[in-house]
Amino acid sequence: MKYMLIHTVDPSVEHGTDGMPTFDSWLDEMLARGVTLHGDRLRDACDATTVQVRDRELLVSDGPFAETKEQIAGYDVIECADLDEAIEVAAKHPTAWLGTIEVRPIQGGGCGGPAA
Repeated sequence: MKYMLIHTVDPSVEHGTDGMPTFDSWLDEMLARGVTLHGDRLRDACDATTVQVRDRELLVSDGPFAETKEQIAGYDVIECADLDEAIEVAAKHPTAWLGTIEVRPIQGGGCGGPAA
């Protein structure tokens, strides 16, 4: 099953990094295991643009869609046997040491299509 790992961090919080894996070491291990399909880091939230349509009017604003302390920092798409393996993969990711990783199953079938 495919899962998306959504990385969030709160830039205002200091975290200990003693013993934290590097991103490169995590990626090397996941590529060797064959679970990583795609991933990338995102630019800072200050570079975001929010788009909404309300009452047929296009509203475009600078900045993230939500004013929160935590910011989405990146994502990875992985393929694992089950949720337990996806959690194990997420727990090894460096962002788990600095923030939060949400593990979310991918629906499959394309945009709005039936689940795979």
